[in-house]
Amino acid sequence: MDSSPGVLILCSLLCSVYLCAVSAQAPVVSVEPRAATVRQGESASFRCQVGSGAPPVQLQWKRANNQALPDNAKIGPDGTVLTIAKARPENKGQYRCMASNSAGRSTAVAVLNVKYAPKVQLTQAGPLQVRIGEPVSVDCRATGRPRPTTTWKRQGSTLQLVTKEANYVNTIQWPVVHPEDSGVYICQAENSEGVAEVKINIVVQGQPGAPVASVGATEMTVVDGHTITMSCQASGSPLPVITWSKLRAPLPWKHTVSGGVLTLNGVGRQDSGQYICNATNIHGYSEAYTQMEVESPPYATSLPDQVRLQPGDALSLQCLALGTHPIQIEWSRGGRVSLPPGSESTKDGSLRIAHVKLSDAGTYKCVATNHIGSSEALARVIIRA
Repeated sequence: MDSSPGVLILCSLLCSVYLCAVSAQAPVVSVEPRAATVRQGESASFRCQVGSGAPPVQLQWKRANNQALPDNAKIGPDGTVLTIAKARPENKGQYRCMASNSAGRSTAVAVLNVKYAPKVQLTQAGPLQVRIGEPVSVDCRATGRPRPTTTWKRQGSTLQLVTKEANYVNTIQWPVVHPEDSGVYICQAENSEGVAEVKINIVVQGQPGAPVASVGATEMTVVDGHTITMSCQASGSPLPVITWSKLRAPLPWKHTVSGGVLTLNGVGRQDSGQYICNATNIHGYSEAYTQMEVESPPYATSLPDQVRLQPGDALSLQCLALGTHPIQIEWSRGGRVSLPPGSESTKDGSLRIAHVKLSDAGTYKCVATNHIGSSEALARVIIRA
């Protein structure tokens, strides 16, 4: 290499320029991860990394638009790590890491998304009293992340009502209301994080003074043996007298009525049917209806419950089950995993063995099951030569 004085001077100048350029370089910064999604109550952390730049480099975390950090934000000792502890919905948005030195500054951005269960709010508070023939609309606004789906239904019914949705607001509306539109309506919002609902009672009033009756639930399904209540409200002047009756049958003998509330103790399947709330005053009467269905667990019996046979005879057992359908019936043999070879069981509850052997003797069990519970019955099979 040429070591003449001119060359050495040129190298010295070039090195000085390079060192000056490095010493004057503004920081280059990045954030990892660039985006994070957490559930409400979880924590999220972002790390600010300085790739290059002349020291000393100062780091500062801020929200977008230079807003202050939330009160649940924590910055690590060296300033590189930002942690959002127990994230709240309002913590979503952009967070900026700004690195600066004597030569300038640079910024990197991280985005935080917070998932949370829906919250619902109605534009009007109930009870909402309206006149027959008037138009009515109720808006339901839902928030949540992911964006929730909202639906309207009438209390006591599983049918989803036809509504109008725009700009995150789901609206239920009637161009003209009728007395039978009285009732409790539910707006429900659902996303992957949960479900929320809010109720409003709509009372349709008739002519001045005339009664208008409404029930809390137009349909209900209950379990055999439980105690249930049916509520009825009525408007009118003078205040209507409320009575309850059952369509084509007397009320169950274990019943009480107080303040428009019908209570049925220990309901059975025979109590299923339509119940009528009647509100009466000097101006007339009004009716509202609740349809109740009583479901019961199975009750199994075996026919016969004991049978005596000889080897070679045919065995035929029938398992009968009363209760709410669908009912599934399954046969097994006491103390054994499977039925004897050659046995045949059917969905209708029958068990058959075309030619029994001495080893087929024993106790057979049928189990009847529905969505409420199960019941079993035993049959003893005696085989003697």
